[in-house]
Formats: sequence, structure tokens, C-alpha cells
Amino acid sequence: MLKKFYSKKLIEAGCDEAGRGCFAGPVFAAAVILPRDFEDELLNDSKQLTVKQRNTLREIIEREASAWAVASVDNIEIDEINILNASFLAMHKAIDKLKITPKLLLIDGNRFNKYKNIPHKCIIKGDGKYLSIAAASVLAKTHRDEFMLNLDKEFPDYDWKNNKGYPTPKHKQAIAKYGISPYHRKSFNLNEQVKLRL
Repeated sequence: MLKKFYSKKLIEAGCDEAGRGCFAGPVFAAAVILPRDFEDELLNDSKQLTVKQRNTLREIIEREASAWAVASVDNIEIDEINILNASFLAMHKAIDKLKITPKLLLIDGNRFNKYKNIPHKCIIKGDGKYLSIAAASVLAKTHRDEFMLNLDKEFPDYDWKNNKGYPTPKHKQAIAKYGISPYHRKSFNLNEQVKLRL
């Protein structure tokens, strides 16, 4: 079972991102504030769940969370500010959209750019430790996957419906054959990576 809360008193929001290691598409982030009595035995790090489980949990989280929000930063801005800063910016944008102001932020990972005057705690592999971070990981992942499925209809050659923009052999082969799309991240030096890993 994941831990319910880091603090016994403070309203805390769990934050996580999805899509950091992708060749294409935005990075998404979510922020989730769960009620004190929230319980769900299935909820875990989104990478440990099936697509069906994630989609089921997304409905539960969006219905039962005290507050939740999802935001993204596109590939153009990722190229301008780098993927790490883009991930932090996406989290900041998600926190901005929360209808309740948290008093503590639980961040998945080991680094974060401070958000306003709200204290934060970075937790390595936090999506497998705290319910709110796990909930954020599920929302970030499902919202991003949905976005990439829609992009796949526009650019089916890259197999985004299956790889969601991650660097699979089929994705690399498509880049080598067709070049990059307007949604690819140029800062990832795709051509060199394709040569190295095909």
C-alpha cells in the first residue's frame, strides 16, 4: 500500500510528469490533491499499471480528488528551455490551475524549480510511494497518451498510437525514412540518435 500523506496537517499536492524521454510531442504534468479519506488499492505508479487500469483510475481520481489539474509544454518550448525545465514548467502550470491552493508540494524525482512560496519535497520514485504522486502520474500519462493518439491520426507513419512518441525501433525507422514532423523535439538531436540506435 502506498502512503497516504507526507504531512499530517498540510494540504499537499502530488505532482508528476509524463513524456520526458520522448522524441515527439509535449511533456505533460499533473497536480492532484486527494481527500484525507481517499483509498484505492489499485492506485500505483502509472508504469506498473495496464492501459485499462490507468483509464479506470483516471475516472476515479478526476471524480474523487479534492482538486486536480493537467498541463503541458509543447515540443517548441521544450527545444527552447530544455526538457528538464519544460517538465518543471508543466508542473507549475498544473499547480496554477488547481482550484485549491496546496501548502506542500510532493514532487516525483530529485529536482524541482521552486513554485512561488509553497514548500516542496522531492521524492525519488515518489509515484511508487505516495498516493497523490501516483494519482498525478496516472493523470499525466493518460492525458498525454490521449493527446498522442490524436496526433497519430495526423501523422500515422511514426506509430505514435503504439509508442506515444518514445524512441522505439519503428519510430526511429520512420524518422530515418520520412524525416521529422512538426511535433518532434529538435533538441534531442534525433538524426544522430537514429544513426546510433537503428
